[in-house]
Amino acid sequence: MTTKGQGAQTNPDNRFAQHTSEVDESYLNYLVAESEEMTSKTKVVEVFPKTIVNQVKSPDVPMEWSLNPYQGCEHGCTYCYARNSHEYWGYSAGVDFERVILVKKNASELLDQTLKKKTWKASPVVLSGNTDCYQPIERKLKITRSCIEVFLKHQHPMGIITKNALVQRDIDLLKQLAEKQLAQVVVSITTLNEGLRQKMEPRTASIKKRLETVDALSAAGIPVMVLMAPIVPGLNSHEVFDLLKVAKEAGAHDAGYAMVRLNGQIADIFSTWIEVTFPDKAQKVLNQIKATHNGSLKNNEFGKRMRGSGKEAESINQTFKMARKKFFGEPEKMTYNLNSYEQNKNPQMKMF
Repeated sequence: MTTKGQGAQTNPDNRFAQHTSEVDESYLNYLVAESEEMTSKTKVVEVFPKTIVNQVKSPDVPMEWSLNPYQGCEHGCTYCYARNSHEYWGYSAGVDFERVILVKKNASELLDQTLKKKTWKASPVVLSGNTDCYQPIERKLKITRSCIEVFLKHQHPMGIITKNALVQRDIDLLKQLAEKQLAQVVVSITTLNEGLRQKMEPRTASIKKRLETVDALSAAGIPVMVLMAPIVPGLNSHEVFDLLKVAKEAGAHDAGYAMVRLNGQIADIFSTWIEVTFPDKAQKVLNQIKATHNGSLKNNEFGKRMRGSGKEAESINQTFKMARKKFFGEPEKMTYNLNSYEQNKNPQMKMF
């Protein structure tokens, strides 16, 4: 039996536990998501990093810089690759990842300091490179919104990746950025099956709300792309054409995807979840995932980890290409305006 509103059904030991110390419980606050009926509450730990913008060095990730206001994610997606990073903070990749959230309250201040540096060169900074910047706690804390205000102040390009309809709250700011080609939003939609969504991504926005979000962003003139991530063979791989069709109808200008990969502790967390949730098809799904990664649930190889390899992965890749071409044609890649930031920082440049 699964725990309602929770993705991970286990809380495996932290593999780095011998190198960590216990957290002082006096620094913890407790929250319950809006409209949620649960006995389990989210612990909120305030942290104060010295830097907030992280350089992305992975050659197969299409971003140079990322910014994550939160570590850990209340959304509780069973497959989330970010789970493993929670272990570096002394917590488990399982239940802890979605129930102990580290909050970077000084994020906007650090971002402002970064963009003021004379040495900083304009390059898109993507919110949610690791965990979702619009997870439920953002409704109360508004750290993401304060960061967007800083980007607007400096006229600096930015991007957002989210599964939460809360991004609609900040359309007023994003619209101003988009008018100068400074913003793009990527809405992750994994499935059109609401029942599957509730089990696999328990605290994310509903599919209906996400499609409404795509429509609202597009109507406001904000470039919005839909990301089908991850594709899980045997669970949602058959939905590619239907999903891209409704994404286009909602106003998305492009679509992309990533193959599921279960690295580190995620392999055990996901395997336990699917065996409990879908016992009749669990082994079939796990075997199909292995078929896309050379017989393994894991894949760290740059260039192949996002798409997989083998006949199963190639079939999904070809299906996605056909669906994308059918519904989106040959969409132009988002081109960011890098000049506004330099002109804003150096007003005298406007003379030239």
